[in-house]
Amino acid sequence: MNLFFEESGDFKAGAVLSQQGEAYQVEMQSGKRTKVKARDVLLQFSSPDPAQLLVDAKAIADDIDLDFLWEVAGQEEFGFAELGTEYFGHDPKPHEAAGLLLRLHNAPIYFYKKGKGRYKAAPEDSLKAALAGIEKKKQQALVQAQYAEELKAGRLPDSFRPIVMQLLFKPDKNGIEYKALEAACAELQTTPQRLMLATGGIASAKQLHMMRFLQEYFPKGTGFPGIAIPQTPQLPMAQVQAFSIDDVTTTEIDDAFSVTELGDGKIRVGIHIAAPGLGIHRGDAIDAIARQRMSTVYMPGDKITMLPDELVDAFTLAEGRTCPALSLYATLNTSDWTIVSTETRAEAVPIAANLRHNDLDALVTEENLAAGAGEYPYKSDIALLWQWAQVLEQGRMAKRESFGLKPEQNNRVDFNFYVEDDIVSIVRRKRGAPLDKIVAELMIFANSTWGKLMHDHGVPGIYRTQGASGGGWAAKMQVRMLTHAAPHQGLGVDQYAWSTSPLRRYTDLVNQWQILSCVEHGVTAPLAATFKPKDADLFAVVSAFDAAYGAYADFQNNMERFWCLRWLSQENAKHVDAVVLKDEVLRLVDIPLIIRLPGMPQAARGTQVKLDLIRWDEVDLHIEARLIELTSAAAPEVESTETIDGEIATSETEAGAESVSE
Repeated sequence: MNLFFEESGDFKAGAVLSQQGEAYQVEMQSGKRTKVKARDVLLQFSSPDPAQLLVDAKAIADDIDLDFLWEVAGQEEFGFAELGTEYFGHDPKPHEAAGLLLRLHNAPIYFYKKGKGRYKAAPEDSLKAALAGIEKKKQQALVQAQYAEELKAGRLPDSFRPIVMQLLFKPDKNGIEYKALEAACAELQTTPQRLMLATGGIASAKQLHMMRFLQEYFPKGTGFPGIAIPQTPQLPMAQVQAFSIDDVTTTEIDDAFSVTELGDGKIRVGIHIAAPGLGIHRGDAIDAIARQRMSTVYMPGDKITMLPDELVDAFTLAEGRTCPALSLYATLNTSDWTIVSTETRAEAVPIAANLRHNDLDALVTEENLAAGAGEYPYKSDIALLWQWAQVLEQGRMAKRESFGLKPEQNNRVDFNFYVEDDIVSIVRRKRGAPLDKIVAELMIFANSTWGKLMHDHGVPGIYRTQGASGGGWAAKMQVRMLTHAAPHQGLGVDQYAWSTSPLRRYTDLVNQWQILSCVEHGVTAPLAATFKPKDADLFAVVSAFDAAYGAYADFQNNMERFWCLRWLSQENAKHVDAVVLKDEVLRLVDIPLIIRLPGMPQAARGTQVKLDLIRWDEVDLHIEARLIELTSAAAPEVESTETIDGEIATSETEAGAESVSE
């Protein structure tokens, strides 16, 4: 005797060796023996042999017309043997019954299983819907295959164009477009990004990097809603003629300076900061925009501003205008450059000039300042600011050393990027040039002084600190943001609150509100401040700013690396000079491109080498190089070794190097 039975959802046939109660010992065609319970037996037959039965049953099943079988079945539940009699017109033979059962079992949209060998025909509406779904999937499969073929042929299907960003960065993995893209990439052994570049879905590697960033941080685009320019209160007129010092590309001019001779060897230096905080108020529409963005995003040749252009235009310290500003005045005794007094005011400041580094750097040098040589605007004022800046730096360095740190290195090389029509120029400029130092030192002075003002008035602010006690060196020197005053040991100041770039950084706008409260309300400032003591929302601002500012900095670094690689292509660079930063890490001399060279011979920091550039890739920003030779044992210009968590502990870094270059 032979059995046709169901086991683990599959149908099998075998010869009975023995029976014990409700169980059979069955031998399969393979020789394997298995135990079959009586409830799982669907047919008992003597012929044909089990293997032939399965072959014949499959042939029968393939020959059965499902639509006709569904019509024959009716709407009542049935057993397969009953249906077999009606379908075949006679009691079904074993291979016919088995074939019918296989067909029923493998057509779940036509027949619903109700038990062992029992089924019920699907309702007509359900069947039609299921068949329509199958047909739709077939058509989708055909379209998907067509998409894949087009992609492999180097053409981008029209339906892909509006969803390129979604496909690359937030794909619907069940969509036919993504499946086609995935299939094409698998066959071509490439990545979706590279295939999109090859087919024109993305115009360039530059656009790819931009799209990735925008999809993550600006999914709704970089545009602004319409805004009304806020009114500022009536302000007293400052009796100064202020001037700013910025790069030629700077449009958000936050800071300007003035020098007033007071007689008796005294001068009053004014540090004038754009004051959007007089027009923007916590919780209003513009504040919501600024708080969502947290900072202007910088990249070579472009930027995404924190505030709408029309608002920046209303508050930027543009020459020829009288602008609302928060001014810090320091009265100085020029005999020893001691600070006699300081005063903070909200006022309207006439901006006489916007000076540019590109015009003045070659003229305002240490040698010319020492000799009084050269002719340029505000020459005497710049000379006085230069003298004070040096005194401020010396004081910071003394304070820094009192914290147990080594003197700050001033030999760091900086690079400015200029991009026009996708052609990049990268210009070296040494940090610590007089104009840089003037801006940096006066910004540090203002940020430290205003940080103390908030602390003395009991008003919380957003402080940058470095050198907290405890932990190892890296933990100790990590720059952190707090809502109370604490030392910044790297800068050599007792407190440091970013306050001088309110058009570009949300933290500075927040601090400006707090400083204005101190100026207006004095000892009652804690009760009237925009953010009152222990305001939990201030901690939320710190957390959100930290996250956004770090992400924006990473993006800027990636885009600078991209433009460095583009520069190599422009210049057809093959053999280049580099300098060792540490171990296997080098930086090119002409551009700020960092290269890791695993396995290179050990060389001292500062060693200059010559490299053979083998290949580089603007998509993954990778570069391969080979060491040709060591050319010298020392380099005069190398980055400071005091790089803490990505930040160089220098005044320029913390003062906001965007005043030097955007």
